[in-house]
Amino acid sequence: MIQGPSNVLRNGIRFTLGLCLVSILLGCASKPAEEENEFDFTDERDPFEDVNRVMWDFNRDVLDKYVALPLANAYENVPAPTRRGLYNMTENILEPASVVNNSLQGKGKASAKSFGRFLINSTFGVFGFFDVASKMGVGSEKESFGETLAVYGAPDGPYLMLPGVGPTVVLDRGGDFVDDYIWPMSFMSFPLTLTRYAIRGLEQRIELKQLEPMLENAIDEYSFVREAYFSVWLDKVYDGDPPAQDDWNDWDEWDDWDNDWDPGVPTAYRLDLSAYQKKSMAAQ
Repeated sequence: MIQGPSNVLRNGIRFTLGLCLVSILLGCASKPAEEENEFDFTDERDPFEDVNRVMWDFNRDVLDKYVALPLANAYENVPAPTRRGLYNMTENILEPASVVNNSLQGKGKASAKSFGRFLINSTFGVFGFFDVASKMGVGSEKESFGETLAVYGAPDGPYLMLPGVGPTVVLDRGGDFVDDYIWPMSFMSFPLTLTRYAIRGLEQRIELKQLEPMLENAIDEYSFVREAYFSVWLDKVYDGDPPAQDDWNDWDEWDDWDNDWDPGVPTAYRLDLSAYQKKSMAAQ
């Protein structure tokens, strides 16, 4: 059927309006993505961010999805007292390193407590399976060689995302290698060392399961984990009392912004990383 001039014109107008509507809808749909790209997550402490992000995706989407999480789910079926005891043993093995590092930092009392914990738990606690020392009031005073170097002013080095290990800085992970040469770690065979890392890693992954929603709701998961790591690292180096970091050069501007704060904004939107920080580093 041949259309008349008026029908052709009417159909043309409809087609043009349809294209305009599609263009508007596509523009609206793409706007959030453009706005999301406006956030700048770069950090001078992370000079290898491009490579680290690739490694983060590999850890998150491959190793965790197909290896760590399934193993953690299976390990979670082990009775909690048994799991806790095995983890206590991995903690007890690290006590001699804490004795040395507390001494190097001039913390005589803390060094004595670490030595006491190792002696008590290795004997009465059956090689550390039971944390008898804590029940006796002898608390943990963990210190690593990386923390010791940081106390003496050694630079952290670049931030790294390691395969299967996660976030760290050169000083932190490098210090662990030194701690591994302190007795009794130096006498452990490769299978025992691997077992120790596996127990700690699985226990950590189980703890993190309950915090998955917080991570998934982050604007950028990678930068969220990076900030959490640095916060916990400083907390460890300064024994829970890190120096305040003033990112505001003009406090008057801060006061103005604070006065304009909308009290109607739910507190749930004010991100608190503390829970994630404590849990994510608990087994390192």
